[in-house]
Amino acid sequence: MGQRVIVVGGGLSGLSAAHTLYLSGANVLVLDKQGFFGGNSTKATSGINGALTRTQVDQNIRDSVKQFYDDTMKSARDKARPDLIKVLTYKSAAAVEWLQDVFNLDLTLVSRLGGHSQPRTHRGHDAKFPGMAITYALMQRLEELAETEPDRVQIIKKARVTGINKEGNAVTGVTYELDGKSAVAEGPVVLATGGYAADFTETSLLKKHRPDTYHLATTNGSHATGDGQKMVMAIGGNGVDMDKVQVHPTGLVDPKDPDSKWKFLAAEALRGEGGLLLNAYGERFCDELGHRDYVSGEMFKTKFPIRLVLNSKASNVLDFHTRHYSGRGLMKKMTGKELAKEIGISPEKLQKTFSEYNDIAAGKKKDPFGKRFFHNCPVNVNDDFHVALMQPVLHFTMGGVEINDKAEVLNSEKKPFEGLFACGELAGGVHGANRLGGSSLLGCVVYGRVAGETASQYMFQKALKGSASSAVQRLGMISLHIDPSQPGRVTVDWSGGAASGPSIQPQQSQPSTQGPAAAATPSEPAKASKPPNPKEFVIPEREITMEEVAKHNTKESIWIVVKGIVLDVTNWLDDHPGGPGALLNFMGRDATEEFAMLHDDEVIPKYAPHIVIGRVKGQTPSLEL
Repeated sequence: MGQRVIVVGGGLSGLSAAHTLYLSGANVLVLDKQGFFGGNSTKATSGINGALTRTQVDQNIRDSVKQFYDDTMKSARDKARPDLIKVLTYKSAAAVEWLQDVFNLDLTLVSRLGGHSQPRTHRGHDAKFPGMAITYALMQRLEELAETEPDRVQIIKKARVTGINKEGNAVTGVTYELDGKSAVAEGPVVLATGGYAADFTETSLLKKHRPDTYHLATTNGSHATGDGQKMVMAIGGNGVDMDKVQVHPTGLVDPKDPDSKWKFLAAEALRGEGGLLLNAYGERFCDELGHRDYVSGEMFKTKFPIRLVLNSKASNVLDFHTRHYSGRGLMKKMTGKELAKEIGISPEKLQKTFSEYNDIAAGKKKDPFGKRFFHNCPVNVNDDFHVALMQPVLHFTMGGVEINDKAEVLNSEKKPFEGLFACGELAGGVHGANRLGGSSLLGCVVYGRVAGETASQYMFQKALKGSASSAVQRLGMISLHIDPSQPGRVTVDWSGGAASGPSIQPQQSQPSTQGPAAAATPSEPAKASKPPNPKEFVIPEREITMEEVAKHNTKESIWIVVKGIVLDVTNWLDDHPGGPGALLNFMGRDATEEFAMLHDDEVIPKYAPHIVIGRVKGQTPSLEL
């Protein structure tokens, strides 16, 4: 049997762990319950924090690891865990530079978010959200490895892990469901299953630990239901800080569906670049750049509706965001006079709010709310604005599974389980009582890499254990290949150099809740893991007019046009990684501009060739194949 590490979850943390394992020579199996990798990571809009990165040094930003550590400790308040925060901050520059060096990512734009004493949140110059750009690069590379080196990397999607298997204190693998059948995968386990900020299930962790937030909408995908937390607690692991649920102040309210449980996040950058929050009276009521829990708290004390207002200067800097949100019908462009009218006040009253703010920004007055940083001023009524309605939303769970600074999961005696590691939002205690913006992606990469390193060390140690003679024998069974063409990469063949098939076995002695035991053969999951080859994709010759497309605009039949091709997404709503809402918004319409903001062209032939039904009459398809 080929020894390998099982990674559960294909968001940024699981992908970081999988790549680290692969680069250190271990074999990897990645299981994800969704049809797509990415989880919530692809939605992250701010960027990734790093202190003392090359980018900061090039731009003469006087940051230090100590400042980042201190900022994080302060934000974590009474729940701060110095050991975990030290790893997060001291390994931050290495994490950012790993993304740049190994995955060729551009992370050369740096901005300052609330709670940070220096600009240290990195993103790229391309228009895509940084979470999408970073996660997609790792996802693409891992899927390529699964195709070119199937003996090293295997991916199974739509595989829902239902339990962690262990003997005594040692974890032996996981049980999962695929195509309605139950199967077991054996090996050490890295859990990267995400948070519980969309846990509206029967066994809701939100309801249990923070019932006061249960009624709020969430920015998370419907998959964030705390599966990993529940599985670890079922085998005697611990939850820490489970009541520390981050309510993000700026969820975008859709005027067409204001009560929806699922909301888009308005990026922190909107306030970072000078966006103002105004209450129902057209007045400011907080420091817009304060910690998230503070801003949310001030919103609950004032009168709704609350609007986020960007002047033309700020709008230009954030052109991508404003186009993206406007395209989804979540933001409107209007003049200052129209804004005053919509709030229900006179333009003079609105100008008074702006003039006071301009005086504060110019240093003539002190801000009653203590704001210290001002961008894209002055703000004047005789200008164009981008405006959106805001509501606090469930966003991130600081609480989670208790780990140590090696990403090992701790048991009820506070000692590590053997062979069980956790990273990303699943791991509790890393951010304490409140997480800083830009540290979620960082937590994913840093602890994903730590979990990958610790898990691969565990594998090697296991292989070397036993009597001296068997150790020598086992060493003989491991052949190391140093690959000169790829610096920094080592290939390890376990078991005498013969790459053996995946270790998936018929289920044995599992609890009866699983239903009848079913055997999964190695070839079944391998089949499930391979995305279609985009090179073999051909656009159907069928020509469809835009008038015909426009008729398919109800939930019973949804057609959308992208780059001159027609997609029938009627039965694909739940598979769309961005959630059904994004598709429903473009029923019977052309969504090319919004599609191009978030996706590379290859995603259609690679992940959803079956939804392409034809081409638009009179247009030449511009999908780059």
